[in-house]
Amino acid sequence: MVFKRFLSFLALILSASAFSQSTLEAIEKGQEVNVLFRHEATFKVFAHTRGFGVGYRRGKHLSAKTKSLLEFEGLNLKHPKEIKVKSTEENAKRFVYGKMNNVAMLRVGTGLQNVLYKRSDRKAIEIRCSYVIGGTIALAKPYYVLVYRGNGPRRAPESVKYDEESFTQDSVVGKGPFINGLDEIKIYPGIHGKVNMSFEYAPLSHWVRAIETGVSADYFPKALPIMARNPDENLVVTFYVGFVFGKKWF
Repeated sequence: MVFKRFLSFLALILSASAFSQSTLEAIEKGQEVNVLFRHEATFKVFAHTRGFGVGYRRGKHLSAKTKSLLEFEGLNLKHPKEIKVKSTEENAKRFVYGKMNNVAMLRVGTGLQNVLYKRSDRKAIEIRCSYVIGGTIALAKPYYVLVYRGNGPRRAPESVKYDEESFTQDSVVGKGPFINGLDEIKIYPGIHGKVNMSFEYAPLSHWVRAIETGVSADYFPKALPIMARNPDENLVVTFYVGFVFGKKWF
């Protein structure tokens, strides 16, 4: 009796090993396999209503249709009223009049993804819905501009922090170097939530190729100052669309 159980267990191990090897060989040859990959890693590039961003996500199947998510994102944030202008000064360069800070955001979050419509074959599209909640850190760097100082003979313009009380549009001759103000960055912690839909169309089951669109909301207890003469923002809501690519494995 014990010997028969041992043989059955051995046969099970050998069959599982053979299945795994045949599956890996099929994947290496680019052939389609009908199995559930438990792990997933993807990258994302996206455009949102106030800038651009990139992201990285890890997923793990909890069931055939549900996946847990852990994601990281980095993006910039512009004000809706940002417009580049140019002064009447000779050799002037374009700059954003009224801008107080350049803002970048770092997000980390966790959530779930569910399959709403499972594709019947690789030529179809699979529709998924997911939500993510987590923390946000906004980094605000002062916006520097180039201005001429004094009433004497003009020298090279000076890079100074924008001041709505001291400068007019015609007194500024361009945007200052980005490195100016790096030592003055202020941190604004917050939270964020996100809901999205993704449309998976990868030709092979171990690939991830999808178009993703959704809405994000970031809340900051201490309001973000971006543009002069405009209210600082506690709540930032953006819509986005992006391209997701990556791979799956067991």
